[in-house]
Parts: sequence; C-alpha cells; structure tokens
Amino acid sequence: MTHTEDAGGLRRRLREGDRETFAGLYDDYARTVYNHALRLTGDWSAAEDVMSETFLAAWRTRDRLEPEGGSVRPWLLGIATHKAENANRSRRRRLAFLARQPQPPSVADFAPEAAGRIDDARRLAAVHAALGKLRRHEREVLALCVWSGLDYAEAAQALDIPIGTVRSRLARARARLSRLSEEKTEPWRPRGEAIGRAALAALPVREETP
Repeated sequence: MTHTEDAGGLRRRLREGDRETFAGLYDDYARTVYNHALRLTGDWSAAEDVMSETFLAAWRTRDRLEPEGGSVRPWLLGIATHKAENANRSRRRRLAFLARQPQPPSVADFAPEAAGRIDDARRLAAVHAALGKLRRHEREVLALCVWSGLDYAEAAQALDIPIGTVRSRLARARARLSRLSEEKTEPWRPRGEAIGRAALAALPVREETP
C-alpha cells in the first residue's frame, strides 16, 4: 500500500479534487501507468503521451470514481488501456499515410550510444511483435494481469468486464503465445524470441484475494 493508498479516504479526497492527493497519486503510479502503456504501444514517446493523457483524464473524470473500493490502480490502468488503444489507432493511420509517401534518404547514426538504443528498441519490438499476434482484448488482459500484476477482479474492474471474461481472455492469450513459441523459428528471427514467448506464456497470474 502506497502513502496515498488508504482506500476510501483516498477516493474521497480524489473525488473532492484535492490537488495534493492527486500529486501523490501521480508520484505513486506514473511509472506503473507508463510501463503499462509502453507494453501496449511498443513506443516510448507514445507511452509518455498515454501516461500524461491518463492522469489528465483521471483528474477530469475524478467524480466518476467509485467512492468505495480498494486500490485505485485498476481505475488508472483502465483509463491507460483505452488511451493506449487510441494511440495505436492514431499510429496505424499515420503509418498508412507515411507508407504512401516517398521514402526519405537514410542517415546513419554513429553516436556512441546508438548500439544501446538499437538493442533496447529490438527487445521492445520483439515483445510488441509477440503481443501483436494477440487480439486486442487478449493483449490488454495479458498486460494487466501478467505485467501490471492485477488480479482477476482488479482487471475486470479496469476493463469493466466480468471476471469470467478476464479468465477466458487470459487463457486464450496464454494458449496463443504458447502455440507461437512452438512454431518453427524463421531464419531471420532470433531463437531467443521464441523462447521468450514460451516463458511469457508460463508466467504466473496473481489470483484474486479472498
């Protein structure tokens, strides 16, 4: 439990527009929201935008926050999930537009940190490529339950769906990733990516608390 996380009292202060409480909420959950957005978008810049938009939307819609309940993390991650999907749609439209334009000449980057940036980008691209094989709803549940650590009840709250739906979507996502990990690796694809998919599918999910 974080320093802002006193359940009902926190929710009441947020609903009342207490700016100090909201600042504490940002301090506690900005990284969590950013990481969730990064997994869903696969883009650092887009994840920053999603994080900003999430907290802005949370402030603007704070009166919709239920006055009773536990952690507000599902509420924030639910907003972030919708914002990330909006960002992905915008990017697809932008890429479709750019694909119709002439390609600019490439310029090599010889900066010392270029190799590190390329490695980071490749790892992120591999994760996002694996997630891209899933349906959107499966991807969202996987990101919430496996990486963000929400239990089934919290994920259901974040996405406003029944717990049973969370379970079935997560089961399908894990099964699909498991099948992908067993497929023959293409010559140009690092074998580690297939292994990583298998490990991802085997990650445990935190059960709902009694």
